Amino acid sequence: MTSPAIPRVSGGASSGVPRGNLPRTFLTALSPAVWGTTYVVTTELLPQGHPLFAGLLRALPAGLIAMALTRALPRGAWWGKAAVLGVLNIGLCFPLLFIAAERLPGGVAATLAAAQPLIVAVLVVAVLREALSVWRLAWGAAGVVGVGLVVIGPKAALDTVGVVAGLASAASMALGVTLTKRWGRPAEASPTAVAGWQLTAGGLLLVPVTFLVEGPPPAIDLSAALGYLWLGLMGGLIAYVLWFRGITTLPVTSVAVLVLLSPLVAAVLGAVLLGQMLGPVQLVGFGLSLAAIVAGQLPAPGRLARRQRARKPGT
Repeated sequence: MTSPAIPRVSGGASSGVPRGNLPRTFLTALSPAVWGTTYVVTTELLPQGHPLFAGLLRALPAGLIAMALTRALPRGAWWGKAAVLGVLNIGLCFPLLFIAAERLPGGVAATLAAAQPLIVAVLVVAVLREALSVWRLAWGAAGVVGVGLVVIGPKAALDTVGVVAGLASAASMALGVTLTKRWGRPAEASPTAVAGWQLTAGGLLLVPVTFLVEGPPPAIDLSAALGYLWLGLMGGLIAYVLWFRGITTLPVTSVAVLVLLSPLVAAVLGAVLLGQMLGPVQLVGFGLSLAAIVAGQLPAPGRLARRQRARKPGT
């Protein structure tokens, strides 16, 4: 097994983010915050009916740029690992997410995506051999409820295929996040290189899927070009480099709960830019989601008490 280039930080279910890692946590949180802009960019700037093409332009150019900048290719087993992670985090996640978005109201799709921290909390038991944390599960569930209160409208309808696709998308990325934590990264590769491998692998898988489902690419005017540039540069290259860097250096369950920021940012932008006002119920959900995000960065109360006792003299 190839050793990571940096010391592995345990993603223990009961571990929290040390104070020294707060800047890294903030940088990692920028990724889902940027992804939260996807909705307003897609609806206001991009041609309608081509979500997969948008996903393709977010992934493949960013991956190729990262590989060109680092001039690093995978070695040995990392050809297969990069392909698996690219498929799980991008190539499979994106189409399933767009299927859910097309067949479900946006709020329902966003709430299903917010289930990712719950899935990660279970996967770390099987994949990373860590203890199941009731603390993580409880706050993960609270985060899902909070997002639901923010984004689900009173006329939300459910579609079986859409629900399955939404949950499968969340599960795909949850497994990708967990395996990224388990495998770390090779000593000779930078976070930018590893992100480039995954974006390229996922983007290459999206090429045939996009053209089979959506046909020829749409006409691109100036506003669409700016939208695709934002998705590719900020939502692709920069966001995924920060995201994968955070996964390998922070507790994985703490990183996973940060995805709750995406629907919250989307809701704020909808209110500010599109006049979609937030009522009292939405504000309560917003506060609950923020509480879940903060709690996800803290150690479970039992572990914190044990740490405090261990610091006392004579114990």
